[in-house]
Amino acid sequence: MLNVEPSNENTVDIKEYMTNLGQQARRAGREISRAESGKKNRALLEIATAIQNSHELLLTENRKDLESGKKNGLDAALLDRLELTPAGIQAMVDGLQQVAALPDPVGEISDLSYRPSGIQVGQMRVPLGVIGIIYESRPNVTVDAAALCLKSGNACILRGGSEALHSNQAIAACISDGLEIAGLPVAAVQIVATADRAAVGELITMNDFVDVIVPRGGKSLIERISKDATIPVIKHLDGICHVYIDDKADLDKAINIAVNAKTHRYGVCNAMETLLVAESMAVKVLPLLAEKYREKGVELRGCAKTCSLIPDCIRATAADWDTEYLAPILSIRIVDGIEQALEHIHHHSSGHTEAIVTEDYSLSRRFLREVDSSSVMVNASTRFADGFEYGLGAEIGISTDKLHARGPVGLKGLTSLKYVVLGDGHIRQ
Repeated sequence: MLNVEPSNENTVDIKEYMTNLGQQARRAGREISRAESGKKNRALLEIATAIQNSHELLLTENRKDLESGKKNGLDAALLDRLELTPAGIQAMVDGLQQVAALPDPVGEISDLSYRPSGIQVGQMRVPLGVIGIIYESRPNVTVDAAALCLKSGNACILRGGSEALHSNQAIAACISDGLEIAGLPVAAVQIVATADRAAVGELITMNDFVDVIVPRGGKSLIERISKDATIPVIKHLDGICHVYIDDKADLDKAINIAVNAKTHRYGVCNAMETLLVAESMAVKVLPLLAEKYREKGVELRGCAKTCSLIPDCIRATAADWDTEYLAPILSIRIVDGIEQALEHIHHHSSGHTEAIVTEDYSLSRRFLREVDSSSVMVNASTRFADGFEYGLGAEIGISTDKLHARGPVGLKGLTSLKYVVLGDGHIRQ
């Protein structure tokens, strides 16, 4: 972690400051890329220990951020993402330990086979290099990003939101301690120590020092990064996630999944924003769901058929089907069946996560095959679209792009492949 802020906030100093971070990251990246698995794992476990030992300090520093956020008018979704709880801190520790236990992808050789010439050709997994991560609110991203970049042999430059400044600095100190104890370069994980937005502009254009950018935050941030970056970006813009309750769904499963997908947490990208219900199932399930949503304070917006079954439902507008609420608001549409459900998802999904609730095996297989999203689920809540839940230890973000990485981006998503050739004095004839 860089401990000294630039002497002032003018553009020239910010450029010099960010260049310095880039140079340090590039040097540290070379060292971390060749570090042994044991050394990287020790660093992860030492960071976990430091976080456990700093539990009260982390909560204290996070409270400062929360109080400041409330004074500055942060909305409920951002405050939800900003808050660190004892369970959240334990989840960071668990994530670090899980990443340490995962197989190290770096150096793994696959598909090694003999060619007619006698040479062997395969592919080796290698780090991307230096990764720049820009994020808002969530302090846990600092830990997740550091853990995944470290285990996958990458250096990283982290630029958290100013609203999480106290929390991120406290976490950063734990990361630095762990790296130092393990004998790895502290500059392998650097936290940008200025809130000046010019730092972001520099980071996303430092082609000499940064190999990929990962933005995590609101749509406006990700749109800006995608537009202005001169470096490849791994991203998703919206989390307009759907659950479709089929006419062959189990009623209890449908209710539990639809309630959990919407109400488990509101301000997250894998929360359901639109519920689709087969017409023959709607009369059975919607009145029951409406009662549960009322208990939790969820505002319902629906099509005309939905409003006829739920008297207090607000009539949905065309814009509702394309809105990521990140709030206790849900759009509901009654559809004729699977065809209309697939058509709705095709037109309105952001490509993040969709789920079907059905006991029809053939229909579930069709849904998996035809829905073009980064995660597609059968009889499960969309809230499972998460790196930790997928066994990745953590995630650096969700990608809805189709090149390189898609879905929760874990260790393998932060590596690339190069061809390796093994010979024994072979020459081409």
